[in-house]
Amino acid sequence: MYYSYVSKKVVGMNRTQKFGITFSAIILTLLGSSANGQATQAPNMPTVLYGTAYYNEYMPYERLDKDVALMKAAGITVVRMGESTWSLWEPEDGHFEYAWMDRVVDAMGKAGIKVIMGTPTYSIPTWLYREHPEVLARPLGGAPVFYGMRQNMDTSSPTFRFYAQRVITNMVSHYRNNPTVIGWQIDNETTANGASNPDVFAGFVNHLKQKFGTTDALNKAWFLNYWGEDVNGWQNMPSPDSATSTSYKLEWSRWQQMETTDYLAWQAALVRKNRGPNQFVTQDFGSVMKTSVNEEEVAKSLDIVANNVYHGTQDHMDGAWQAVEGDFSRSLKHANFLITETNAQTLGWDSAGQFPPYDGQMRLDVYTELSSGANMVEYWHWHSIHAGQETYWKGVLSHDLEPNRAYAEVSKTAHELQKIGPQLVDLKIKNQVAILYSVDSSNALNFMPIVRTPSNGWTPGKAAGTYNTLVTQLHRALYMDNIGSDFVFPDTKDFSQYKLLIVPALYISDDALLQRISDYVKNGGHVLMTFKSGFANMNSAVRWERAPGPLREAAGFNYQEFSNLEKPLALKGDPFHAGSENQVKVWAEFLQLEHAKALAYYDHPFFGQWPAITRNQFGGGSLTYEGTMLSDELQQQVVTDSLHDAGIAVDQDAATSPVRIKSGTNRSGKLLHYYLNYSSAPQQVVYHFAAGHDLLTSQQVSSAATLKLEPWGLAIVEEE
Repeated sequence: MYYSYVSKKVVGMNRTQKFGITFSAIILTLLGSSANGQATQAPNMPTVLYGTAYYNEYMPYERLDKDVALMKAAGITVVRMGESTWSLWEPEDGHFEYAWMDRVVDAMGKAGIKVIMGTPTYSIPTWLYREHPEVLARPLGGAPVFYGMRQNMDTSSPTFRFYAQRVITNMVSHYRNNPTVIGWQIDNETTANGASNPDVFAGFVNHLKQKFGTTDALNKAWFLNYWGEDVNGWQNMPSPDSATSTSYKLEWSRWQQMETTDYLAWQAALVRKNRGPNQFVTQDFGSVMKTSVNEEEVAKSLDIVANNVYHGTQDHMDGAWQAVEGDFSRSLKHANFLITETNAQTLGWDSAGQFPPYDGQMRLDVYTELSSGANMVEYWHWHSIHAGQETYWKGVLSHDLEPNRAYAEVSKTAHELQKIGPQLVDLKIKNQVAILYSVDSSNALNFMPIVRTPSNGWTPGKAAGTYNTLVTQLHRALYMDNIGSDFVFPDTKDFSQYKLLIVPALYISDDALLQRISDYVKNGGHVLMTFKSGFANMNSAVRWERAPGPLREAAGFNYQEFSNLEKPLALKGDPFHAGSENQVKVWAEFLQLEHAKALAYYDHPFFGQWPAITRNQFGGGSLTYEGTMLSDELQQQVVTDSLHDAGIAVDQDAATSPVRIKSGTNRSGKLLHYYLNYSSAPQQVVYHFAAGHDLLTSQQVSSAATLKLEPWGLAIVEEE
């Protein structure tokens, strides 16, 4: 093995020599593959996989046989294991143990339960910290760092990568021919961990050299003569610790994303070099649309995307969060995806978030994920942990480790999937609407926010930051209209497959993207765009031409001024019939009409001279623009109006119903229609598609028939 060669080679060298040489050797061994390793290929899944994460090593007493028997009886088909305990895989430097996990894998195999194994690199063992404390991630500002929290290492450190390469190579090689192990999850909810260590900064400076060539070019692009911060020679490049330059902050955020992308591509290539021929590679995003991760780039290294989706329960479960996360995950590779973690019982790093799901919500959640294109749903986790930070992040089993209400619902769902899973897996979804997502705009608007909001911590199913809040608001409006959507990205070359393109606050953009959007409209496409679009260039410098810059012709207006709004304003005459929610807030751009038509004006003695919402006919299409932030209900009405303008049919009663309808084509080429009831009351809805049968009940369903849905229940109709 390669590690044997390296371990002999480094004997007698000092620490700097050892890791300088071995890291170079590691890189050279991977150069036989591209940055992404071999070409990615989605795994072949004959049916939906349904299961949990399982940590036998956390159990307070020996009960492997009982756990496996309970899983088998319930109908569990897959478990994820191994990603949390490097300290057991390698209890001492260079000493590897497998027996503790082999017995678990063997037991799962005998029960017919498949295993996804995780590389254990997101939590380093204590011996590694003691030998090499320098691998801990230095935060911006250089505060002291200590051992104890997971994901606290510099993932680009040659020292860390040496040990990570060694444990990954050994693990993957050990299970490469084990038919129970079907795939590898690389790391866990990975980011760059905020690391600003010397090696990270040195890499950043090299990146700047390649991008800008000279410090003179950097100074000009970043306007660094402001406050006399010009960099004269790369050796004088200041650290990002106290950066005030918006350009610097944006480029540093990109570098953090690049660090994550590089690290995961490195792991993916390493796994592919040592895995079995039928084992896939995935990575579980810790929910998508994170400002520190470029999920689109990471996805290029994966065979299949995975995501961890935690959502509201009880009266806060409406499927909207699962839908936006699912649509984004599916769009990353235009393919089906996996759910590697989702709610079992309750969530929280304390006891303050204990809201167990109502009866039926765990089952409905599974079908919610499948209706967005998931091929697997796993809970985090099988059993509740008896001590530690996540004591109250409860699994399927409670702390008594006995069957319970959650276990019964999992069992019911699993046995349904045993029958109909082959008809649900590999759902193909074709949408007429896309949302343009820009992580650069998200970061840049965080650096220069339009509203100051206190941080109240993480809330399941709720977006953080103005940009992501806007994205989810727009997606939710589509979702409530039963209109499916994809996500597209700034490097998307052609939007023509969509009738409507929604562009939230595209604050950061190059001229080429703005031109592609304009051409899309001119050639017959329809755009719904919001405030702050076209505002700054790729260096986060405000454009020095009248707003909205290159979008001006397509938008049909210009503006020179904008204002924050101290309090919400109404729109004159309630033009979109939003009633008490006829309100806008936070921001107003003073739009001066050229060719556009005003759809709404502010109801205010000063702001009322400018339109709040406009629409411009340009070429064969139209561009609708919101110069302000809308209330949720008002946004719903404007989205519905934009759908009509784009020629997309909308059921006028859809948004007021708790039943969501989602459709796609299954592997047999038949249309499937999910009817999902997100309420505690039974619902009756009219089925408007061609005749078919309900896969869950086997009952025939004629066109225009009435479907009766139980509280938190559903129907899945397959057309004949």
